[in-house]
Amino acid sequence: MDKVFAAKRVATKLRSAEHSIDAALVEASELVAEMLRARREMGLAANVGDAAIAKMTAAMSMLSEARTTMIAGHAELADVQSRLGLRTRMGQGPEDKVEEETSRVSGLKEVA
Repeated sequence: MDKVFAAKRVATKLRSAEHSIDAALVEASELVAEMLRARREMGLAANVGDAAIAKMTAAMSMLSEARTTMIAGHAELADVQSRLGLRTRMGQGPEDKVEEETSRVSGLKEVA
């Protein structure tokens, strides 16, 4: 099996998983906003549905934690990619990565 093709398949699945978590966060936040609007529109007291809202925001916190963990896993896979000598990039999508201030410095330069 060609390492480059295998790495590209993994990268595609990784990007899909990252996007799925982001989409779930968007949906959950829109749900909470809609719940709050509905409560207000119905003229209900703030305590109505409060337990449900608390659970939804807790779920959002867990999704955020999953997102952070997925990003950390992505960084680990980048290390594996480097150790395998793969210098491929997924040339798809408009996603530009912004290097973290604490990013590691490498002696390699990427050429287009």
